[in-house]
Amino acid sequence: MNKMISIEEAVDHIKDGMTIMIGGFLGCGSPHRLIDALVKKGVKDLTLICNDSGFPEIGAGKLVVNKQIKKLIASHVGTNRETGNQMNSGEMEVVLVPQGTLAEQVRAGGSGLGGFLTPTGVGTVVEEGKQKIEIDGKTFLLELPLRADVALIAGETVDKFGNIVYYGATRNFNTLMATAADMVIVEAEEVVEVGELDPNHVVTSGIFIDYIVNGGGK
Repeated sequence: MNKMISIEEAVDHIKDGMTIMIGGFLGCGSPHRLIDALVKKGVKDLTLICNDSGFPEIGAGKLVVNKQIKKLIASHVGTNRETGNQMNSGEMEVVLVPQGTLAEQVRAGGSGLGGFLTPTGVGTVVEEGKQKIEIDGKTFLLELPLRADVALIAGETVDKFGNIVYYGATRNFNTLMATAADMVIVEAEEVVEVGELDPNHVVTSGIFIDYIVNGGGK
C-alpha cells in the first residue's frame, strides 16, 4: 500500500461535522501545513480535540480564528483570545480538561478501554455531570475515553510505511493520538525509505498510520 498522498488529498478526508485530533503543544509538534490546508478548505462544524488552541496565528488556533470549530476539547486556551471570545459568546462550545486527564482520555481511546478513574477534579467544576466512585474511602471521577474520526499528527522523520521518529518535545500528544482515531495522517518533515530508520529510534509504529504527507519537501 502506498501511504504517500498530497496535503490536498489528505484534507479531502476531513468533512464538515467530523471529530478531529490535532497533535502539538502550543504549536510545537503540530502539523502546520495540514492546518493551513484545512483553513483554506474551510471545512466547518468540527469537534477539535487538542492540548490547546494555540495562538491566533499559530497551530490549531488558526481554525478557531476562521470559525471552523463547533466544539473544542482542550486543556489550555489562554494564549488565544479568539477562543475566549467565541466561548463567552456561545459561538463555540469549549470543554476544559485537566491536561493529564486529557492525555489519559486519548490513551484510553487508543487502548480500547472503557474509561479510567482519577481523583483530579474532585470537588471542582470538573466533576459536574460525571460519575463518582469511592475506593478505600477515596473519591474518584470516572473519565471516559476520547476518539476521533481523523487524527492529524506531525513527525520529524517518517519512513514510507509510516514509522515515526520525533524530535525532542514535539512528540507530546502525537504519540497518543496516533492510536485513537479511525484514520491517522502524519505530516513528515522528512520522508525516507523503509529500512533507513534505526528501529530503536522509532516511537510510533507505521501500523497506526494510514497516510503520510511530505510537509518538509525532503
